[in-house]
Amino acid sequence: MAEISLTGFNITKILDSLSSKPVIRYIVYSSSTIFFFALILIPPVLGILLKWNLMGQVFEDPNLTARATSAISASFLIAVFVSIVDVVAGLPMAWFIVRGKARWLSIIDTLADIPFIVPTVTLGYSLLLFWSGTEDISSPFGSSLVSPGWLLIIILHFTFSYPVVVRVIVGALQDYKYVYEEASRTLGAASLTAARTVTLSILKPSIIASFVLAFARSLSETGATVMVAGTFETGQVFIKNALDNGQQGPLVFVSLVLILVSAAIFAAIRILGPRLKMPIKRIWPNTERGLSNIGVMTARNSVAIVIFLFLVLIPSLFVAFPAVSAIASGTLSDALGSVGVWQGYWQSLGLSYLVAAVVTLLNVIVGLPMAVLIARKRVGKILPAILDILVNVPLIVPSIALGASMSIFWRNFAFIPEIGLLIFAHLSITYPYFVRAMAAAIERIDMDLENAARILGAKPFTVFKTIILPLTKYSLFAGAIMMFARSVDETGATLAVTTLKTAPVLLVDWVKHNVPATPIGLGCAFLIIFSFAVLLVLRFIVRGRGRY
Repeated sequence: MAEISLTGFNITKILDSLSSKPVIRYIVYSSSTIFFFALILIPPVLGILLKWNLMGQVFEDPNLTARATSAISASFLIAVFVSIVDVVAGLPMAWFIVRGKARWLSIIDTLADIPFIVPTVTLGYSLLLFWSGTEDISSPFGSSLVSPGWLLIIILHFTFSYPVVVRVIVGALQDYKYVYEEASRTLGAASLTAARTVTLSILKPSIIASFVLAFARSLSETGATVMVAGTFETGQVFIKNALDNGQQGPLVFVSLVLILVSAAIFAAIRILGPRLKMPIKRIWPNTERGLSNIGVMTARNSVAIVIFLFLVLIPSLFVAFPAVSAIASGTLSDALGSVGVWQGYWQSLGLSYLVAAVVTLLNVIVGLPMAVLIARKRVGKILPAILDILVNVPLIVPSIALGASMSIFWRNFAFIPEIGLLIFAHLSITYPYFVRAMAAAIERIDMDLENAARILGAKPFTVFKTIILPLTKYSLFAGAIMMFARSVDETGATLAVTTLKTAPVLLVDWVKHNVPATPIGLGCAFLIIFSFAVLLVLRFIVRGRGRY
């Protein structure tokens, strides 16, 4: 036992010594930056730029130009609206999960990741059945509740971006030192006043990060959007329709406009975010004390749960409900015996989890230095600000364009095995989730704590191990969960860069080939159940290590 402890001490001492050397820090940050440009940013962007000359297709046809402009405007309006609603609805839910006392809230916390796990096209198919089907839930009304179009797109985008906000804010609240809020309440502030003037102010970087991630996620999703759009065109649907007609120019034009305008928005957020006074400093003691009573908080929590259940969870799981009849119909025995359409399903499921695990581990290793670089401005102010904007680019590119451009890029490297191409594609898609969450978490930490440790003689690695990591471990975990779940559900980029079939790709094949609803439902159910079990176990392990 003493030997293990001594070994640990020696390793820490070695890392301490290395971290104090400027050349080692330079190598770490440089390697992280090179990794980002080489594997995360360049592949999805270069493929678009290589098709630059095709943009003329859009401007040569006035009707195509008008459609493109209208579609891009619709994408931004929907993304902004949905992201605002996400924050307004997700913050109370995250608060309830972290501050609630019931043990079952850990299960709710894990269930919040379900839309991440369901393959995106299957998620769109599930919401289409739930809201626009004429049977089941819609049967009492004699027609569908929500017809395909802009409203169903908004509901869909809320469904898959809401978990992003909840996950980031839950991680931030778990990292947050509750003592600040308690001190405010000890001095006479009502619960709402303390939360509004103390907690939300400290969590501002994470709230902004969650908004940015939800905004970017809404702009990029294609497969599910096409499924519910009907005749309404967003930027993603416009690209899909153009590609179906053999035109690649719209893909280049819309993708570049989305990237440039979004980059400008993110730059504005980067500049104005720190100056944003949030929340409003004025206090209304009587009103806020009345809104802090148990009845109001219970009503708030109830509304949060209802929104989560009926707008997020049940519609997302609706496609899996036919799995209930799997035992009686013999589908379950076919699945367990890999009979019929189930041939290869378990291998595909294993491949999905293997790739997700590898991608998550790699992104944590290389993304952590990038998050520190952005949050702590280790190399001045300009480069971290640029990197902060560029990190979001893979999220902004519509997934159909992302897959196409990565395919163009990676097909030039024939020596890379298909599993490698699959991992590279998933790295590009998931990397921003971790870096955004961790950069916001590190930014929340008061620099005085780190400076005090350095003055007392602590080396950089010790500062990281004893201050940064304990105060951000839940955000690190939240970012890892988002990466893992996002990788498990990815479909479009997987189809574009490799012939390997992950579980989501196989399920999409089933939908395209009109496989009966029961096998599709059971296949989704297996994917959801296994992912839910993995995430739940990990969550209990992390939460069991205490709070800071």
